[in-house]
Amino acid sequence: MWTADEIAQLCYEHYGSRLPKQGKPEPNREWTLLAAVVKIQLTADQACDRSDGPVQVTKEVVSMGTGTKCIGQSKMRKSGDILNDSHAEVIARRSFQRYLLHQLHLAAALKEESIFLPGSQRGLWKLRPDLLFVFFSSHTPCGDASIIPMLEFEDQPCCPVSRDWASNPSVETSDNLEAPEDKRKCEDPESPVAKKMRLEPRTPGGTAHRQSFGSQEKGPNPPNVSGSNLTAEELASVTGMSPSGAQVVDVYRTGAKCVPGEAGDSRKPGAAYHQVGLLRVKPGRGDRTCSMSCSDKLARWNILGCQGALLMHFLEEPIYLSAVVIGKCPYSQEAMRRALIGRCQNVSALPEGFGVQEVKIQQSDLLFGQSRCAVQTRKADSPGRLVPCGAAISWSAVPEQPLDVTANGFPQGTTKKGIGRLQARSRISKVELFRSFQKLLSSISEDKWPDSLSGEARE
Repeated sequence: MWTADEIAQLCYEHYGSRLPKQGKPEPNREWTLLAAVVKIQLTADQACDRSDGPVQVTKEVVSMGTGTKCIGQSKMRKSGDILNDSHAEVIARRSFQRYLLHQLHLAAALKEESIFLPGSQRGLWKLRPDLLFVFFSSHTPCGDASIIPMLEFEDQPCCPVSRDWASNPSVETSDNLEAPEDKRKCEDPESPVAKKMRLEPRTPGGTAHRQSFGSQEKGPNPPNVSGSNLTAEELASVTGMSPSGAQVVDVYRTGAKCVPGEAGDSRKPGAAYHQVGLLRVKPGRGDRTCSMSCSDKLARWNILGCQGALLMHFLEEPIYLSAVVIGKCPYSQEAMRRALIGRCQNVSALPEGFGVQEVKIQQSDLLFGQSRCAVQTRKADSPGRLVPCGAAISWSAVPEQPLDVTANGFPQGTTKKGIGRLQARSRISKVELFRSFQKLLSSISEDKWPDSLSGEARE
């Protein structure tokens, strides 16, 4: 039907041809992340033909987002006119909601072909049976899915953590997307601690379970976890799989913080640093955020759907993602499944029609050209620090003003004096999505409203 590489290539081409230069990373100095929702549609012949031959489909990007930032809690606004979270996955999903609102408007107006068909109850709609949606992200989602086992012969992505630092983690990290040297300082490589943690170079004895990027020839070797006294069960809880073959010496670390008041990370050196399966919030530079990690948000969408509470008034059933595709990057199938599906299996007491979905998870071998790894490779020995792009781009498959470029939660170029005005709102902000919902409601005669919005229900 489709492959992970086909989905990735389609998204990369869309990024290059449909998104403006404004909001994209500055060449050789900045990088960004990309996410998108792709509509998969069976061809007319395939929809009717039940043969066992190859399934022919058409693929179309219906929403896209870029971004790496989120605002601190002190900058949040009750008016809903600021984007709290501008990570690419969140921008793509909010852009998808905008697309769904437009499609519902088309369905209600009965003027053009829509992705929705009338449901069995008054005012409700359902997705056409020949359609499904695939979510693409150029990088593993921050949070639980990014806690990936690292084998002894793989390149070390970060400096070793001393036991003293682990017991007193006073430094606040910005997020897992920043350069490792900015997140934690290495101890002196000649110090007794570093020497004790250093491993002798080893020859690879097998194939890594994920891609490894970046040359670390002159960097420190991974810390040895043999001194951590990890049992097989403890190591399995860290990696999501039983230890076999090559030794797991560390994990890729996420900057996302455990939710306050809940269980936390052990912060032990090596593979036991993180506790997996926990809910996390995205970190901020000094000012903590209230934004849940992208792993947590994808897990929520896999249970409640991508449509949100407002759109659910008009839908007979939630809009679920059929698959999630990740671009070429550090990746673990076990960690992705744990983060999106496995840890949610005990969720219960859900309304009828909702439930944990067995979403298909795949990885592409195609690298995003504006990713940190790709830019770092091109940059080579060029002077200057590589930084994440501060802007976020939203694109929706809608006829009016499909593009939206923001920075710090507001349209790019917004001044302090302009905040609060209509033109200072992103089209995917909460208040603007609500305005779109109100327009949809006003375009439908009240006698055709769903029961949840009718006067009888409100009374």
